[in-house]
Amino acid sequence: MLNTIVGSLSTPGNVFSLEYLVVAGGGAGGGNSSGNTAVGGGGGAGGLLTASGFSINASTSYTVTVGAGGAGAAGVGSSGSNSIFSSITSTGGGVAGGFDAPNGTSGGSGGGGGGRNATESPTGGSGTSGQGQSGGTGLSSTTTNRTGGGGGGANAGGGGGSSTAAGNGGNGVASSISGSSVTYSGGGGGGAAENGAGGTPSSPTAGSGGTGGGGAGFKATSGARGNGSNGSANLGGGGGGSASGSALGGPTTGGSGGSGVVILKYPDTRTITLSGGLTGSTPAPAGGFKVTTITAGTGTVSWS
Repeated sequence: MLNTIVGSLSTPGNVFSLEYLVVAGGGAGGGNSSGNTAVGGGGGAGGLLTASGFSINASTSYTVTVGAGGAGAAGVGSSGSNSIFSSITSTGGGVAGGFDAPNGTSGGSGGGGGGRNATESPTGGSGTSGQGQSGGTGLSSTTTNRTGGGGGGANAGGGGGSSTAAGNGGNGVASSISGSSVTYSGGGGGGAAENGAGGTPSSPTAGSGGTGGGGAGFKATSGARGNGSNGSANLGGGGGGSASGSALGGPTTGGSGGSGVVILKYPDTRTITLSGGLTGSTPAPAGGFKVTTITAGTGTVSWS
């Protein structure tokens, strides 16, 4: 279960409390550096942590880092980067498996397993407790279609690949901290490839991205290949898996993970200052609170 702490937002003297949402960068989908038939799993979503009642001292500066999404590659991509607010660290999403490294890796949510022309059972990576879920298993085979497992999401694990369909990315978690409901940290969908002309059975379905910014996997017919879709920026979604339907042509690239975000909600009697390399915005107050959304960079925040 997601770690959600409920508390009051108060303003006694120089100390007050706030609500935060910290989402890490999503992991990359699986790629293929060769021309062989293979599919990538979906990248794991960035870890998600949210709570209210976090104590702030207005005379103190607090570190903030917004994690980047993992870069997709023709081969093994990258895990997402951590996002940080003060003592709170959300873990970057795991990278998915593919031709070069079939197993997904662990992270905030785990990357899905890939699939290739081999007799093996590629595993998904595990998620981090309280932040995200595990990736699904991929399907490797010498006789049937190959399908990637979906990347884990903050709210649900990635689906496993089968002979008829790649795994969908796990769904993320909805938050209304910004004033409207937005879903974050969805896993990427696995790629799918037919086994030769027509496949056994034909036309497996590629995995869809999980709600919360997960990228879709690519579906390859026997003579086609393609890259996975990218996860959505500032939602922490995992990248989609690529797919190669034959030994013809070049490599394929897994989708890149989406970047994370840090959102802070605090009493409207306070004024925030962003320092260093942080990029963010603070709309007009509503309901007695201000909400600052930090979308990139590393630096510090303080209040007066």
